[in-house]
Amino acid sequence: MIIVCGIASESPIARVTAALDQLGSPYTVLHQRRFLELPFELEVTGTGIRGRLMENGRAVDCATVTGIYTRLMDWRGLPEVRAASEDTVRRCQSWHEALGTWIELAQGCVMNRVAATASNLSKPHQAQLIRRTGFRVPETLVTNDPELVHDFRARHGELVYKSISGIRSIVRFLDQDAIDRLSLIRSCPVQFQRFIAGTNIRVHTVAGEVFATRIETDRVDYRYAHRDGGRAELSAWQPPDDLAARCLLLAEQLGLTLAGIDLLLADDGEVYCFEVNPSPAFSYFESCTDQPIARAIALALR
Repeated sequence: MIIVCGIASESPIARVTAALDQLGSPYTVLHQRRFLELPFELEVTGTGIRGRLMENGRAVDCATVTGIYTRLMDWRGLPEVRAASEDTVRRCQSWHEALGTWIELAQGCVMNRVAATASNLSKPHQAQLIRRTGFRVPETLVTNDPELVHDFRARHGELVYKSISGIRSIVRFLDQDAIDRLSLIRSCPVQFQRFIAGTNIRVHTVAGEVFATRIETDRVDYRYAHRDGGRAELSAWQPPDDLAARCLLLAEQLGLTLAGIDLLLADDGEVYCFEVNPSPAFSYFESCTDQPIARAIALALR
């Protein structure tokens, strides 16, 4: 039995379940918005973990589960929790805590365990881990001091800025408008990096397999290129063997069975790594390139 955790209609979840259907693999979806309808029991002992969950009146023994794919949103943001009673909030919290414990301790293939995803909560910390596997990282400054930003810009030229946390943010150029607003960073540290010209590459690693996508774009953040009239053209790309091996090593060192690795093939010939996403929205890349990422995930979970 395979367990898929998240919101069933979200594209990555839907693609994984569709792949499981095609393979004829039995699975159960733990739809986190239905926490009140999906009782979950868990007992952790000195010799292991026991538990069961109920889905449509059917009991699923945790011991029979071979793999778990998880893409959970913060439960505090669920519509069912907003303005809910204290009892409902407590039940939701308890359900997610039990699920998180199981994900961390479960046997078999888990994409991904809670502890392994923690590196992405701090971009500066993750950058140090990335360097240990031989990837270059752009010169970086994390600060809330505008004067340090001016000094950094004087040394490195054109800069981009982004969030330092695991929350998605849009990467932007430090243009004159942003420079005029630099005083705002005194309230919240921001990550600044030297801008490097080159070609973006997204590499998905799935249980030892590598799926790489080349992105041709005229925007600094290709994910949002179409919002302001830009372009982003994605195509499947075959990385050199040594680069593919380094990506697999990086995912392994971070403890990630599934990872989305953001690279840049710089115009000067160097390869840079920006970050590693432990819960990648692979469906965007799969839909544009027809790479069988969801199928690889489904096969690994069996």
